This record gives sequence, structure tokens and C-alpha cells, in this order.
Amino acid sequence: MTQRTIAALLAVPLVVALLVAAARHPLPYVTYEPGLTVDVLGTDGGKEIVEVDGEQTYRDDGELRMTTVFVSRPNADVSLFEVMKGWLSDEDAVYPYEAVYEEGTTDEENEAEGAVDMVTSQDAATAVALTELGYDVEPAVEVLLVTEGTPAEGRLRVRDVFLEADGVEIEEPQDLVDVVKAAEPGEPVTFRVLRKGEERTVQVVPEEVDGRPQVGVRLGTGFTFPFEVSVNVDPQIGGPSAGLMFSLAIYDTLTPGSLTGETIVAGSGTIDPEGNVGPIGGIQQKIVGARDAGAALFLVPPDNCADALGAPADDMRLVRAETMHDAVEAIEAWVADPGIKDLPSCEKN
Repeated sequence: MTQRTIAALLAVPLVVALLVAAARHPLPYVTYEPGLTVDVLGTDGGKEIVEVDGEQTYRDDGELRMTTVFVSRPNADVSLFEVMKGWLSDEDAVYPYEAVYEEGTTDEENEAEGAVDMVTSQDAATAVALTELGYDVEPAVEVLLVTEGTPAEGRLRVRDVFLEADGVEIEEPQDLVDVVKAAEPGEPVTFRVLRKGEERTVQVVPEEVDGRPQVGVRLGTGFTFPFEVSVNVDPQIGGPSAGLMFSLAIYDTLTPGSLTGETIVAGSGTIDPEGNVGPIGGIQQKIVGARDAGAALFLVPPDNCADALGAPADDMRLVRAETMHDAVEAIEAWVADPGIKDLPSCEKN
């Protein structure tokens, strides 16, 4: 046996050991995989996902599917094998950690942000759908999140709309902040809120945090609606990217007949109170999820068009949706004529 052969034989275990160590060592990347889809016109646990109280509703056999992405969690140990799998797959994706999460983000913080985004997304979607149908919708200051272990826990609730605080009318978040700051130490602040269409009076004693009195709520822009609309999705699903699909589902629920012509339409996109559709993450993985769920048409936010064209969509039609109104018109035109060529597309920017 030559010296070179002996050296090679000795090197093999070392190389194997290095490969095993590299495979086990966590890398600073985040993986994206196609997630589940949810028919927001359907039910979850026997309960309608879109519930309306105080107005006529219309149920049909069409499907509007919101799409999701399985994303590795903050501080998850992503191995070399997982990174290589994502790079080699035409359905998965890999991104640098800092492009997805801020350094130091915890699971709890990520879930809290996702919950806030979901509340704002659903409220904006409701406002857009009702405005499209001609209802009057008024902006308001509401609770987006109640922090555990704070004075507000058990007293204020998510989606409580503030009307007054200690007799001061609340028109913007700063109004409420000013009232809480002016409260005497140990004395309660009296809030008049609108909760599920009923006015309530709630008292909360602020506590000092970092030298400032606080009650423990995250404030944001909500709305007062002419009747109650609820969107009931699994709380594990967070983020704002289903806004467009929520607005379409609410619109379809409040109008006679099937918006989708009893077919499956999927999509993604944030929605702002003016009805504009914004970009989302994981568009290619969401297209794959919709394709696998049997969707025939997928609504794409304009800013995601370039990436959407690279997704393996097969025969599923990709339609560019600038606004919720545009999406309604495109779906109606496609249902009337599935072979129609003159639809907004990512090729026609």
C-alpha cells in the first residue's frame, strides 16, 4: 500500500466527519415551502369563516382560497441539507435570515406581530368590501393587541373601538395616549368603547413602564361598520397577506350568486383601506399550494408579478390584481368566459 493510498484512506473519515458537522451546524437562512390553502367561503370546525350578523347573506358552492407558506421560525436550526433542498427545488425557496427576521426576534414577538397584522388585514378587508357594496364605513381607533400580564388584560379586548377616555373624545391614537399619560398614579382611566356593536364602559388602572404610564394595548386604525362582520381563521395563521381574499369572500357572502361561478379561485395580497393590493412574501410557494388545491385562477399582486411568472403554475391562470375592484371584475369576466384573453396579466404591466 503506497503512502498516498494510506493518506487517502485516513482522509475519508475526516471528510465524512466534516460533512456531518456541516450538516448539523445551523445556518443563517430561512426556508419557504408551499403551505395549506383555506377556502374562506367555507367553514372551520363547523363554523362559517365569514360570519355576518345584521344583514342578509348568500352561500354558494364556489371557493375562494387564501394561500399560506410554511416558513422556518425565528432562531430555528436550519441545516445545510435543508438549505440545499430549498436551493435545488423549483417549489421551495431559501432567503438570508436578515431578509425575513430582525436579529433577536423571538417566536413570541413574531406571533404577536402576525396577530396584529391579521387584525388590521381583516378590518381593512371588511371596510373595502362594504365600501365596494355602497355601505358607509367610518375610521376609528381600536385595540389591535392586548399584552398579557398588563392592566388591560381581561378588561379590554382586541377590536374594541375607543369612543372616549375620561370624557375626552378619541379621534386618533395620540388622544388616548395623552389621556393615559395625564392620569393620576393609581387612579383608573374610564374608557367608553364599542364592542361587537354595543357600547361598554371599562376602567383600567395604568401602570408605569419605562417611566411612562401604560395600559398594555397596541393601538391602530379600525372602523365602525353598519353591521357585524367576523372572519374566523385559525389563530396560528398570521400576517396581512390574505387581505384581498378576505375582502372578496365578504363581498361574495353579501351578494346573491357565486362570484367564482362555483369554481376554485385562489390568490394573495395585502389590502389597504382604499382597496389597493400590496405585495406579499412567498408568492411562488403560494402559487404551488393553490395549484395543488385545484385552483383554476390565481390573483397576483402587481409587485409580485415578476416572481409569479417563474412559479410552476401549470394550467392555472395568473391574473394581476391592482385593486379589490379590479379583482372582482376580472373574476366575473373569467367566469363568464373562461377562455377570455383580455384579462390583466403579469405579462401586460
